[in-house]
Amino acid sequence: MQQKYPINPRLKKKRKAILSLFGLFILVGGVMAGAWQLKVVREFFGQASGVPANLVVDTSAILGPMPRPWRNLAQGGEDHNWRIDKLTQPVAALQPEYIRLDHIYDFYDIVQGTPGNITFDWTKFDLIIDDILKTGAKPYVALSYMPPAISSGDILAYPVHWSDWQLVVQKTIEHLSGTKGIRDVYYEVWNEPDLFGSFKYYGDKNYLTMYAYASAGAKNARGVLPFKLGGPAITALYKNWFDAWAKACVSNQWRCDFFSWHRYSTNLDQFAEDMALVKEWVQAYPQLEPTLEFQITEWGHDSENNAGYDSQYSAAHTVAGAIAMSNRVERAFAFEIQDGKDPEGKNYWGRWGMFTHNDFGATSKPRYRGLRMLDSIADQRLQITGLGSWVKALAARNDLGETELIIANFDAKARNSELVPVTFLNIEPGEYTLSKEFLGGTKQSQQLATSAAVLRAEIFMPANEVAKVKLTKN
Repeated sequence: MQQKYPINPRLKKKRKAILSLFGLFILVGGVMAGAWQLKVVREFFGQASGVPANLVVDTSAILGPMPRPWRNLAQGGEDHNWRIDKLTQPVAALQPEYIRLDHIYDFYDIVQGTPGNITFDWTKFDLIIDDILKTGAKPYVALSYMPPAISSGDILAYPVHWSDWQLVVQKTIEHLSGTKGIRDVYYEVWNEPDLFGSFKYYGDKNYLTMYAYASAGAKNARGVLPFKLGGPAITALYKNWFDAWAKACVSNQWRCDFFSWHRYSTNLDQFAEDMALVKEWVQAYPQLEPTLEFQITEWGHDSENNAGYDSQYSAAHTVAGAIAMSNRVERAFAFEIQDGKDPEGKNYWGRWGMFTHNDFGATSKPRYRGLRMLDSIADQRLQITGLGSWVKALAARNDLGETELIIANFDAKARNSELVPVTFLNIEPGEYTLSKEFLGGTKQSQQLATSAAVLRAEIFMPANEVAKVKLTKN
C-alpha cells in the first residue's frame, strides 16, 4: 500500500521552534507573510525526506553474473482454464525461470469423485503446464484451493478426509515430477492461508494440519525427480507464522525446503528488509538454516486494484523494486501476467496484469515493457554506488565492452524528478557516446570526452521514468 507521511504533531506543540527557522528562510528566499510561512514550513517538514542519487560506476569492477530475481512470474485466479498460449512469445521474451499458478484444484478439474473415492484427470491442467514449458519456464505450483470433490464445504474448507488431501498432493507431485518428467518443480502448500480460509497456525482451523498431510503426501511420492515443498505464502512476512511453521517442521521432521510470503508495498526497501529479517529469524533453527530457501511469491505496489498498474507508475515501481532486490532476494514473483475481465467491460481497470485481457487484445502494459528493458541489461555486473531514496540503478558490461545502466526513478507521490549525476571510473581517455532510451519513448544521445580515467554526465529522470543508458567509446 502507498505510504503516508503525516505531519509530525510535535511541530504543532513547538510553534516557537518552528518560528525560529524563519530567519533561515528569510536569508534564502526573502521575507514572506507570516501565515503563508507557517504553511510552507509545515508542508516542508510533513513530507518524507529522501536522498538524491549520485551514481558512481566502476567500469573495471566486475562483480560476477547479474542476479535476476525478477525472472519469476505469477498468475492468480482470473479465469477458469486460463492459458498462456496467446502470450507465449511475449512471456518467453522475459526469460522467466518459474511461473507460479494458484487455483489449480478449483480451476482445472483435476480431482474427480467423492470423499474417500477419488480419481484424477490431468487433461486441462496439462495444457497450462505445457504452456509454461513453452515459455522456457518451469511450474511453481501453489497447492490450492481445496478440491470441491473432497471438501467439507467450499474451496477454502478442510477436506472431509485428510487422507484425500494427502493423496491429492502425492498424485500432483507424481504427475508433474514423475509422469511429466519436470525437474525442480516447487510445490507451495496453499495460497495466502491467513486470508483465503482464515487459517491460523493454531486452533480449530490450523494451517499446520494441512501442511502436515501435504508433507506426508510428498514423502509418499514415488518415481519422481527432485522437487521442493514449502509454504505458507502468507499475505506478508510475519514472525509468528514463521516461528510456528519452523518449530513444527523441526519437531515433526516435515519436508520443508522453502518459506514463502507476499509483499505489496511502495517502500522499495521493504523487500530487502523482509529478507534480512527472515534470515535472522532462521538462525534460531539450525536444523533448517543451511538449506532453507526464502521466496517472495507475489509482489507489487498494491494488493488491491490500482490505476497505477495500467501506467508507468507500476513500471517504475517494478523496475526499481527489482533492482532493490537484486543480490538480496533469490526469487520474487511479479503478480501477475494477465488481467482478468472487468465486470463492467473496461479495457484498463487497474488490474495487476502485465497484459490486458484476451478480449481486449492481450495488449502489453508499461510494466511488461519495463521488465523487458530491465532484463536487457548485460550479464557482467559492475559495481555501482550512490543509489538514492527514489532513484535505483544497476550497471553492467556487455560483450562489446560497453557500460550499460538501467535507471528507475520511482516516487509513490509522482513528484520527485532528478538530474542524476553519473560518474564513470577507470575508463580509457577518449571520446564517448552516451545513449539514453526512456520507457516513455524518448531517445537521446550526447558526445562526451575525457583526457583522464574519469567521465561525468548528468541524466534527467522525471518521476516514475525508467531508462537504459549505454556508454560507448567512439
